[in-house]
Amino acid sequence: MGRTYGWRISELVNLKVRQVDIDARTIRLEPGTTKNKDGREVTMTKAVHALLARCVDGKSADDPVFTRSDGKAVRDFRDAWAKATEFAGVPGLLFHDLRRTAARNLRRAGIAEGVIMKIGGWRTRSVFERYAIVSQTDIADALRKLEAS
Repeated sequence: MGRTYGWRISELVNLKVRQVDIDARTIRLEPGTTKNKDGREVTMTKAVHALLARCVDGKSADDPVFTRSDGKAVRDFRDAWAKATEFAGVPGLLFHDLRRTAARNLRRAGIAEGVIMKIGGWRTRSVFERYAIVSQTDIADALRKLEAS
C-alpha cells in the first residue's frame, strides 16, 4: 500500500479494521490520524483488496489490520523489510521511498496531480514536487505521446 498510495508507515500500522470497507472497496484514514491531520479515503486496487480481505477476515472493528501470526499488531517491521529488500535485490530501500514510487507511478498513469496529492496526503505543491520526480524518460514519453496525437 506504500507503493500504491504513497502512505506512510504510521498510516498503515495504525489502520483499524473499521477503516476498511471490503464490500465498498474503500479505505479511510480518519481526520487527525495522519501527519497533516487531514482525512483521506481511497478506492482499493484489486491487489490491495485481495490483501486486505485476508488481513481483516475474522477480526473485530477495533482490531489492527496488520497483525503477526500470534495476533499482535505489527508496529515495527524493519527486520522483515530489510530481508525483503535484500531478497528483491534492492538492499537499503527505505519504506518511505515508496512514497516517491507511488507519486511517480500515479503521475505516469495520467492521474491529475491534485488527485495524486489527495491520495498520498501531500497538502502543498512544493512538498508534492519533492516526491513526484520527473525523469528524462518521463519527458521523452510525453513527447512521444504528443507526436502520436
